[in-house]
Amino acid sequence: MGLPILGETLEFLKPHSSNSMGSFLQEHCFRYGKVFKSHLFGAPTIVSCDLELNMFILHNEGKLFETSYPKPIHGILGKYSLLLVSGDLHKKLKNIAVSFSSSSKSTPEFLHWVEKLSLSMMESWKNRREVSFCKEAKTFTMNIMVKHLLSIKPEEPLAAEILHDFATYMKGFVSLPLYIPGTAYTKAVKARARLSSTVKEIIEKRKKGNAGVVAKKGEDFLDVMLSKQKLSDEETVSIVLDILLGGYETTSTLMALIVYFLGHSPNAFQTLKEEHQAIAENKKEEETLNWEDYKKMQFTCHVICEAMRCGNVVKFVHRKALQDVKFKGILIPSGWKVLPMFTAAHFDLSLHDKPLDFNPWRWIHVQDKEMSKKVTPFGGGPRLCPGAELAKIVIAFYLHHLVLSYSWKTKADDFPLALPYVEFRRGLAMEIQPADYERINVRRRRSP
Repeated sequence: MGLPILGETLEFLKPHSSNSMGSFLQEHCFRYGKVFKSHLFGAPTIVSCDLELNMFILHNEGKLFETSYPKPIHGILGKYSLLLVSGDLHKKLKNIAVSFSSSSKSTPEFLHWVEKLSLSMMESWKNRREVSFCKEAKTFTMNIMVKHLLSIKPEEPLAAEILHDFATYMKGFVSLPLYIPGTAYTKAVKARARLSSTVKEIIEKRKKGNAGVVAKKGEDFLDVMLSKQKLSDEETVSIVLDILLGGYETTSTLMALIVYFLGHSPNAFQTLKEEHQAIAENKKEEETLNWEDYKKMQFTCHVICEAMRCGNVVKFVHRKALQDVKFKGILIPSGWKVLPMFTAAHFDLSLHDKPLDFNPWRWIHVQDKEMSKKVTPFGGGPRLCPGAELAKIVIAFYLHHLVLSYSWKTKADDFPLALPYVEFRRGLAMEIQPADYERINVRRRRSP
């Protein structure tokens, strides 16, 4: 159970390559099996590296288990965060997040905005030989989200302020929870307060300007929430920040992982490029990408899924047993913390052939239902990520223009680290070369 008070928490959180289980899980699974006990985050804990038990835990949310994040995280997320609330309030707020994702993913206006920003980034690289991809990806995803959610354009100073505060927010998200001036945790709490204040000001202006007005087509999602949903201002702020956080951090991290793996897999890069060449060649020069094009991006979806499995944007989630729970001879005592480890299942030899290899082709003959039994990057049960499909669409459209515009090489000493959130220490610096593909350049010049 490790040291007094600290238990094995420091060893558990020790940075390691995100496309591996890490030494803690490897050693403990070898000694004790896929399910073992420890003392983590200040509590006795059951750690599950078994996919079947993980899914049992996730699908019994609110019945046998409840969310149980360490108290310091509450100070950063706020009491109405989707990660923390439960019961009817969770259902209400999650339905709003699902509505955002569902209403956005196939609308021409949203898809056009994603493509426009993708083309803008490709154009900004035209005279460069090296880019820091993580920074570019975070700016890209934040600009998409603030425009569609709050109608804030990338060139507005407020967009840069929000981006800066979210960067500070994430650095303190899993830092040591010391509320002392100058620490990452303190800076994160203050950044969250600034973000909350920014959104509140926007809400107040909307309420004064749109009193009694029903949201119309073309207005942003905040207008839709204010006109249709009966939420308190605090709940509205929280759901806006949750959507921004999900769209900004996890989507940009997944984009970076895909670029990293493609840079080390020339066969996957070439197959992906050929799929997008075929899509581009079947479109008129003035046509932009649409929902039908996305449905043709089948290998692209395999690449995204494999990057999620290998890269592990989310390593684990926090749960607590509400009562004594028995599962296949295992007893989980009431009140104990439970950590379903997604990473371990993603590298399980019994589920995946050569699990350490990046191999998008492994998903070609796998149906969605079968896939959910092998990989859980978006969680499961009532807390399944509501923006999963939207993130895939954004990334697919971005990849379309990236692989047709450039080829790249990443630095040998830059790889994804689990801290436990994923980060590239050098920001995924990569050397780029223009692709030899003229048709997409013509489309870029003519795109509105």
